[in-house]
Amino acid sequence: MTRQLIPFVRMRGRDVDEPGRVSSPLELLFDLTFVVAIASIVTQLAHAIAEDHIATALPNFLMVFFAIWWAWLNFTWFASAYDTDDVPYRLLTMLQMGGVLVLAAGVPSAFEHGDYLLITTGYFIMRIALVVQWLRAAAQDPEGRSTALRYALGITVVQALWIVRVFTIGDWPFAAQVAVFALLAVCEMAVPIWAERPRTTAWHPHHVAERYALFTIILLGESVLAATSGVQSIISAGASSGEFVLLAAAGLALLFGLWWVYFLEPAHEGLEDNRRWSYYWGYGHYLIFVALAAVGAGLEVSVEALAHHAETPVVTIGYTVAVPVALFLVMMRVLYRPLIGPTVVPPALSLGGAAVVLLVPLIAPATSLAVVVLAITVVVALVVALTIVVRRPRPEAARAS
Repeated sequence: MTRQLIPFVRMRGRDVDEPGRVSSPLELLFDLTFVVAIASIVTQLAHAIAEDHIATALPNFLMVFFAIWWAWLNFTWFASAYDTDDVPYRLLTMLQMGGVLVLAAGVPSAFEHGDYLLITTGYFIMRIALVVQWLRAAAQDPEGRSTALRYALGITVVQALWIVRVFTIGDWPFAAQVAVFALLAVCEMAVPIWAERPRTTAWHPHHVAERYALFTIILLGESVLAATSGVQSIISAGASSGEFVLLAAAGLALLFGLWWVYFLEPAHEGLEDNRRWSYYWGYGHYLIFVALAAVGAGLEVSVEALAHHAETPVVTIGYTVAVPVALFLVMMRVLYRPLIGPTVVPPALSLGGAAVVLLVPLIAPATSLAVVVLAITVVVALVVALTIVVRRPRPEAARAS
């Protein structure tokens, strides 16, 4: 679709085979607002871990991240099907961006006081803007009207339940609040499945794969920022040492290795050939994304522990890096096996690597956290290196091609 300065374009489902479909500048700008929200929850999780408050911080982290991820996911799939890039579409997207910033502003209150009012307000702004988009699609795209109206209705009903939640369960036990959140999260994820029964939306597989890849890069970037900020604060305080340098270098190499593993698997080809697995792949990415965000928090709290600013046992801190890395490796196997068949990374390497990573923090008392992160990085590097060796074209195949 050629982008022109047209104030209004009739909203119709875009061609699923549209050549050269890539993320628009508006989508890239939209993603930038999530940088603030993700940076906030990563920092809050790191501080909570350092203070040995993991039991409450982890559920808060998972819940707030769900709100961020789900809002991003809904915009991404809607844009893949109905992006007109005209004036109404841009203004409604800007409104959603404002909602993201309001949500980000409420992250500290959610972690420190369990107050989700501001987060719910930001989420409400994002969801109402999306409802208007779906109503516009219903009015202008007769073929997809039934699906669009179902989306608008489902999102509105669940959003009303979120508002009821924030005003009614403030005095409930924390476990009960988490249970209610989980129930409403399931309702949120059920809306697309119910809405698309009459007719599926015309999302573009290459475009969706690229959007997920870009969000992955944002999460990795936040991990780099978290670790770098921690090291900078330590150096500014005059407490720098070789361990900090080793941790910073190992952390950067670890993130590079995770990036490499992610982009080994051809997501766009899998989505194109197996569209029926789109829900499984798209929803399952929550665990990949949350793992990448948690790696950043683990690296940041590792820096704090080296400076003796953490109350948490050193083995536990080691697992704040090891567990999300292992989860990432396992989920790359679990998500891509149904989508593409045999994965590029052999299961022995992804699952075996995850198992080894989970053993590494046990050496923390005898070494240091910098060595633990380095060892985890070496395991990920071996997964990448051995995959390249195993999957390289054979000389006979290369000559035949």
